[in-house]
Amino acid sequence: MNTKFDMSLKRRLTSVTKVGNIEIGGKNPVRIQSMATTDTNDTEASVAQAKRIIDAGGELVRFTTQGIREAENMKNISAALKADGYDAPLVADVHFTAHTADVAAKYCEKVRINPGNYVDPGRTFKHLEYTDDEYADELKKIERKLVPFLNICKERHTAVRIGVNHGSLSDRIMSRYGDTPAGIVESCMEFLRICRCEKFNDIVISIKASNTVVMVTTVRLLVQTMDKEGMHYPLHLGVTEAGEGEDGRIKSAVGIGALLTEGIGDTIRVSLSEEPEAEIPVARRLVELIPECTELRRNAVIEYGTLYLDLNASTWEDLQLKAAMAAGAILIDKRAGDLRISCKIENGTQAVPTAEQLTSLQDSILQAARIKFTKTEYISCPGCGRTLYDLRSTIARIKEATKGMVGVKIGIMGCIVNGPGEMADADYGYVGAGRGKISLYKNKECVMKNIPEEEAVDRLLELIAADRKTD
Repeated sequence: MNTKFDMSLKRRLTSVTKVGNIEIGGKNPVRIQSMATTDTNDTEASVAQAKRIIDAGGELVRFTTQGIREAENMKNISAALKADGYDAPLVADVHFTAHTADVAAKYCEKVRINPGNYVDPGRTFKHLEYTDDEYADELKKIERKLVPFLNICKERHTAVRIGVNHGSLSDRIMSRYGDTPAGIVESCMEFLRICRCEKFNDIVISIKASNTVVMVTTVRLLVQTMDKEGMHYPLHLGVTEAGEGEDGRIKSAVGIGALLTEGIGDTIRVSLSEEPEAEIPVARRLVELIPECTELRRNAVIEYGTLYLDLNASTWEDLQLKAAMAAGAILIDKRAGDLRISCKIENGTQAVPTAEQLTSLQDSILQAARIKFTKTEYISCPGCGRTLYDLRSTIARIKEATKGMVGVKIGIMGCIVNGPGEMADADYGYVGAGRGKISLYKNKECVMKNIPEEEAVDRLLELIAADRKTD
């Protein structure tokens, strides 16, 4: 039996949000962005890294603003960049302290707030009981905090990103809706409804998860929900904590690519545990591949549950991105349960991929789409100014020691913003708890707190080894 998909895929038309000197949404190009990993209080380092991101093609640069001091220093970073002729919009990333967003709105072209911790306390996985009246009171608390912030943004012409992360949903949302796409969407819609009531429309929305199936399913549901309520705000896409190297690129291409080939997405970030400027060419290539991969998806042929892709590519990385992007939605929707890739690399200096390389690529895409697990799964964040340990060397050490543990999921997270939440999808978690301090998780439970960084990797490996010995 042959199955051929013939879908009409075109870019979803959204409203336009102006962010500094660029516009997001509408008929504008899909915008590319990244996030700095520097200490936001270090003006010199932050400016230098922002320049590298912009020089690589980044159109927006985001900085973490943990508190008032960091938010205030965005003024200095902005001034230094503009003095050197760099006018890309700057975005402040705010978690836990709503007042910080008020300050950041004075100095940045856009402020990202997280509905999971803007008013609600940090996630503790506690089940909370609310009557309908009590739940309505919780929404009024959000309104009391959010409206003054929106008024500042109106006055300063500052855009707002309402950025929901699967890993930082509040206990309130989880208690009422469960760990579901519906809960993730409602976390966003609570804020959007207040914005609409206040006639504030300079909005970009993101819904992210490290699990590509959750990310794609939830963004689709958000689009449907917004359409029902007459909202058409621009959407930012990303697979959070995608990792690094080949796995990070493939996972990002599967999730982001699935939506781009459906016409969804106005701005994207590829979250890699690498230097932030390394994200830009990968994101740019995904945007360039939209027409070709949309056509590949439209004309995909499936025989007895296997998706066959015959591709041409200029490099091995280009083949990885193209195959993952073309296959993403079909695999996530479980229209196929297996994948076979044939290809020709058109660069004469590079050999045709071996059968082993193609098998590895097929397996990596199937794992990224949550179809079949053939190796260890790593959920690792890209790091930011909140990360207070050497993230990249730690990732390398953990990966080297745990490779080959098929089906085991290990989260390596810079801080507590998404760390505990993403641990819900991991067997083990390594989470930054403070300067030089690490907490270790087993499933959702923190089993070791505030371990010195120099001991933490060994303790994690001991924890995994002890469990595998008893299995």
